Amino acid sequence: MKPARNRFLSTAALAALLVPLSVPVAQEINAQGEFMVFIGTYTRLQEGRGAPSKSQGIYAYRFQPATGKMTSIGLAFETVNPSFVAIHPNHRFLYSVNEVSEYEGQPAGSISAFAIDSKTGKLKLLNVVSSRGTQPCHLILDKTGKWLLVANYGSGSTAVFPVKRNGSLGEASSFVQHSGSSVNLRRQQGPHSHCIVLSPDNRFALVSDLGLDKILIYRFDAAKGTITPNDPLFGKITAGNGPRHLAFHRNGQWLYVISEMQPAVTTFAYDPARGSLEELQTISAFPEGYQGRGSGAEIQVHPNGKFLYCSIRGLNNIGVFAIDGQKGTVAPVEHVPTQGNTPRHFTLDPTGAFLFVEHQTSDSIVMFHVEQNTGKLTPTGNKLEVPMPVCVTFLAVK
Repeated sequence: MKPARNRFLSTAALAALLVPLSVPVAQEINAQGEFMVFIGTYTRLQEGRGAPSKSQGIYAYRFQPATGKMTSIGLAFETVNPSFVAIHPNHRFLYSVNEVSEYEGQPAGSISAFAIDSKTGKLKLLNVVSSRGTQPCHLILDKTGKWLLVANYGSGSTAVFPVKRNGSLGEASSFVQHSGSSVNLRRQQGPHSHCIVLSPDNRFALVSDLGLDKILIYRFDAAKGTITPNDPLFGKITAGNGPRHLAFHRNGQWLYVISEMQPAVTTFAYDPARGSLEELQTISAFPEGYQGRGSGAEIQVHPNGKFLYCSIRGLNNIGVFAIDGQKGTVAPVEHVPTQGNTPRHFTLDPTGAFLFVEHQTSDSIVMFHVEQNTGKLTPTGNKLEVPMPVCVTFLAVK
């Protein structure tokens, strides 16, 4: 195992990284306040698998972190396969992918822009644009709120879209088509972009491509809304693992990756000057001694920076890992059954007190309490009935 290279960050560079992180954290975390919770779902079958969905689109709840109480608002907006959702930094707009393979007669999915009614939790459609690739499955907004970036899984591409002052989206300002393959002839014959994150300083976009076994790295120009290949262009994952989702540590020094096909957690040291990655560790995401099958899904770092969480479908559990504060590497703490089937996604609430697990095939969201000193999870007994949930995001209510 290689040691973490803390020389990557000068004092000035570290301070610059922490500024954009500390401001939204301070705005969001208010244990005595209230949040609106928006839930993205599947409304149609994906590749003919599983039972038909009863979902109609994006659902909303009110959440009180002081008590853990969830109150249903109901259907916020009816739309097709809004599998991943994200909220604008100004808290006024919400965006969702529409994870489909055809839009307006073309081989593409779409992205929907909404205005949020902060009193009712309902959404008003602003506009819909082509995602420029098939089956868009992940999106983010940049730190300025002027650009939206999307990962198109089906066709393996990445695109950037301008966000207008009224919250609507313009046509793509930048587009990159990935190319190549990897060792699994069934799953990796071509590129499959699965997740996109921005570096804490907003200068680089990193995209996990399951089909290539690579974390592609692009320079992001926040003035023009463009992405261009970085040098180096990528960080590599063990061949056949299939990188799925990414999570930066709040200190900006480490990037964590959950692989889907061979569930593993990979830790990279991140150089903010070059935008480069250096592998520090890869360990199994399965419990010790487990010989069964499973599929890695989501990965997140606790707001306190001490713990890492990942979900495994099939095994249907959440793995809890402790983060070494000096090296960035992780060690297993526990594996907890999620009390549902196919935990495709989970979310830590902004206070870090609760973890919400979305079960795609058992139509439920199960809440866990997070022990702050150990990172361990305890079921709260709260279980929400939501049809085919995929993604949860939080909006602080003023």
